[in-house]
Amino acid sequence: MQPRNMSMSGVVDLAAVKAAQEAKAKAEQARAEAARQGGGGAVSPADLVVDVDEAGFETDVLQRSTEVPVVIDFWAEWCQPCKQLSPILERLALEYNGRFVLAKIDVDANQMLMQQFGVQGIPAVFAVVAGQALPLFQGAAPEQQIRDTLDQLVQVAEQRFGLAGLTVDPDAEPGAVPTAAPAPVGPYDATLEAAVQALDAGDLGGAIQAYKNVLAEDPGNTEAKLGLVQAELLQRVQDLDPQKVRTEAADRPADVAAQIAAADLDLVGGHVEDAFGRLVETVRRTVGEDRDAARLRLLELFEVVGAEDPRVTAARRALARALF
Repeated sequence: MQPRNMSMSGVVDLAAVKAAQEAKAKAEQARAEAARQGGGGAVSPADLVVDVDEAGFETDVLQRSTEVPVVIDFWAEWCQPCKQLSPILERLALEYNGRFVLAKIDVDANQMLMQQFGVQGIPAVFAVVAGQALPLFQGAAPEQQIRDTLDQLVQVAEQRFGLAGLTVDPDAEPGAVPTAAPAPVGPYDATLEAAVQALDAGDLGGAIQAYKNVLAEDPGNTEAKLGLVQAELLQRVQDLDPQKVRTEAADRPADVAAQIAAADLDLVGGHVEDAFGRLVETVRRTVGEDRDAARLRLLELFEVVGAEDPRVTAARRALARALF
């Protein structure tokens, strides 16, 4: 069983905004359904820490992650550091009171999941948010570091994906169907949803205009910024002939337009370091308007990947060296 919609090898997921909107829609549908049935959908504290195997991964991790961040603890009985880390994660899952769910996966019994996540050693901790896999840390990290990481995860899940967590009721029966806690409806949700619908229909121009409409009213809207740069990137590459672009870039290293087009294709294909390296080198060997064009495109691609990504940090240092 292959987990779907996951970025296992560091490939840039250009559907992140679409996934965020779909996650919001699913959470809202779940809340509405619970309201129609007259229930609050609260879960028991016992449901915040679950053992997951390959058979239950689809339901217990992928589907659950559309409602609440799922933190995955890869462990084994023989692993001594695991015995230090796992109790901390279990305690924090209860302390965070529904803001994330902890899924424990025994690697000895679930080798396929271990391989699919690219786990090289245990303990290893990942998160899945709206179907997107995120590596968190490996090894028995200090508790404060774990808390800081979880705080960032919860913040990203809420701000980017609209996942406000689960309602926990100490008196609820274990195994109750979880329902996401109500999340505030933003003033631009309808316009952002229109952008997602345009993406679904292949109307990249419509999606771009919808994101621009949001940014015209709210220039700091993170979701619209990310959606815009991703949609513009997809629009730039949709009609390109990859073989022709790469041949021209290889044959004409001084052709800035060719290098920029090849970098776009590199990024869409998940070759992040190649895209960044190509443009940094172009900046290094050009001047004037050509240099500015390469530099500005590189900054746009940084936004697509995300400022927190270590590959962006490394490329920013390389760009600084190239410029100065």
